[in-house]
Amino acid sequence: INAEYMGIKYFMKALILVGGFGTRLRPLTFSKPKPLIEFANKPILWHQVRALAEVGVKEIILAINYQPDCMFAYMKELEVEFNIKVTASIESEPLGTAGPIKLAKEKLLKDAGDEDFFVFNSDIICQFPLKKLLEFHKARKAEGTIMVTQVEDPSRYGVIIFKEDGQIEDFIEKPSKPISNKINAGLYILNRAMIDRIPDKPTSIEREIFPKMAADKKLFALVLEGLWMDIGKPDDFIKAGELFLDYLKKKGDTTLAKGDNIVGTALIDPSSKVSPSTKIGPNVVIGKNCVIEDGVRLKNVCVMANTKIGKHSLITNSLIGWNCCIGGWCRMESLCVFGEDVTVKDELHINGAIILPHKSIGENVRTPGTILLLSLIHI
Repeated sequence: INAEYMGIKYFMKALILVGGFGTRLRPLTFSKPKPLIEFANKPILWHQVRALAEVGVKEIILAINYQPDCMFAYMKELEVEFNIKVTASIESEPLGTAGPIKLAKEKLLKDAGDEDFFVFNSDIICQFPLKKLLEFHKARKAEGTIMVTQVEDPSRYGVIIFKEDGQIEDFIEKPSKPISNKINAGLYILNRAMIDRIPDKPTSIEREIFPKMAADKKLFALVLEGLWMDIGKPDDFIKAGELFLDYLKKKGDTTLAKGDNIVGTALIDPSSKVSPSTKIGPNVVIGKNCVIEDGVRLKNVCVMANTKIGKHSLITNSLIGWNCCIGGWCRMESLCVFGEDVTVKDELHINGAIILPHKSIGENVRTPGTILLLSLIHI
């Protein structure tokens, strides 16, 4: 399918930067690469591919350097579901955020009917207003357009200074004084001309390439309205879930859970069995084939597929991985993150612990930030 802008047909491609080890989301990323971790019961990558397919992109290139076999299998599923071509560009070494663009040059330019292409960071969730971004970029004949988002605390980020027409003037890294509150949202449209700016070595697009494009007055910014989150860390993942479920509620999405036991927003896969005597929400996501027994209380929690939570357990502000088994009368709070296949015995208190995959816990863990590399069984 060709898209059309002002009577001109074009065939666009996109590059998604899915390399990287996802260290900030460990231990979940020990089992799956970050783009395949479910956010709102769909892999993070699914949300991005859907948005690109909806705007007319027909070929997506994944820049990969971690667990490529997992990615290859899912690529085939995406091709069938969205009727698009999904290919891979494999990095033999980490190339930064610009290097993968240079590496994928041949794939990006081959049979492309358009001089521009999208680039996404892989851990971004937003409303993806890609048509608006495309129209803005084309109207300015830009070499690059960055989507920017407004944040409350810009001191955590590099900020972007730009004119009323969007032309970027400067980048300032983690300012001590609030010069701007607009930051890079990790979504771009780039023209093929910028690829020649990238050297054949690991390169940062944010620190090395964008400032040169801005100096040449060829880089623009468009402000992203509404929902945006970087979900690369557990606390941000949970917060993004809250924002996303609120967004679904505002647009009247019928997939949100309903019932006397639902408080606020919750998303529950239809294959899961949830006792009516539970209290679920707000901000709860329950994946496929889970079992949530009588009297369980969940709040600000993501429960991955095939997990069982025993009677009268309380879990708040936590990420529970796939195939876990939580005993009855347990209490988990303060940002617990469980990897795959974790077993917790009955009547335990787990406070802010990070538990690696395939571990059994038989004792209380009351010190926040504890990382359990081994099983903890009372003998």
